[in-house]
Amino acid sequence: MKKKKLLGINFLCGAVSILAFLVLWNIAVQGELGKMLPGPIPVLEKFFTSLVSGKIGQNTLVEHAFYSLLRVMAGYALGSVVGVILGLAMGTYKMVEAICSPLFRIIRPIPPIAWIPISIIWFGLGETPKIFLITLAAFANTTLNAMTGAENVDITTINAAKMLGANEFQIFTTVVIPASVPSIFAGLQVGISCAWASVVAAEMVKASNGLGWIIQAGMDNNNMTQILSGIIMIGLGGFVLTYIMRTIEGVACRWNKSGR
Repeated sequence: MKKKKLLGINFLCGAVSILAFLVLWNIAVQGELGKMLPGPIPVLEKFFTSLVSGKIGQNTLVEHAFYSLLRVMAGYALGSVVGVILGLAMGTYKMVEAICSPLFRIIRPIPPIAWIPISIIWFGLGETPKIFLITLAAFANTTLNAMTGAENVDITTINAAKMLGANEFQIFTTVVIPASVPSIFAGLQVGISCAWASVVAAEMVKASNGLGWIIQAGMDNNNMTQILSGIIMIGLGGFVLTYIMRTIEGVACRWNKSGR
């Protein structure tokens, strides 16, 4: 009962904050700002009419979001798998860390948008460069968190496993990986957020659909209502993906205090 009450209070506070933001937005555009920025009513009208019926380009807003989601899932899956494997290996084996860590530390701070010219040269103008940019966005965070989780495994547990006769592979699969799961999920949460955010930049690479294309096309046509509709959909999509990841983490890590 207490948990339901807390959820109700959180929902009410969230609804009030959104309503207050819309009111302030509407007040702000009554002045000079209204010459550059449309108010919430025309933007929300455009957003809801474009969801399933009114088309932006060749697709509805939901269809554009679906294309973006497909690209994000492809890049996120690839970046997460490679990142978790590499991170666990670097956190467990010093030789792997010595070889891979310097290059990873150099690549990690580079934003995905900086790779756009190189991705075009390497992969052309199809779907591959878009997935490549999203992969990079997911890769950095999942690698770092997986490595941190593996490095922080309790040495006492590892020594106990060795005393019981476990070999290196058994220690890695039965001790290191399970103990690193909370950190891995933390990285996966950040990774999905970064991957979703990067889809905007990725879809500016010669795309004909997707939420990033909506914003780019709105910029080309000076259509601020379309731009803000795309931004709202990106925000809602990121919120849903993050909520799903937190739910999965809560189930997978319910034995851990960090799992919520």
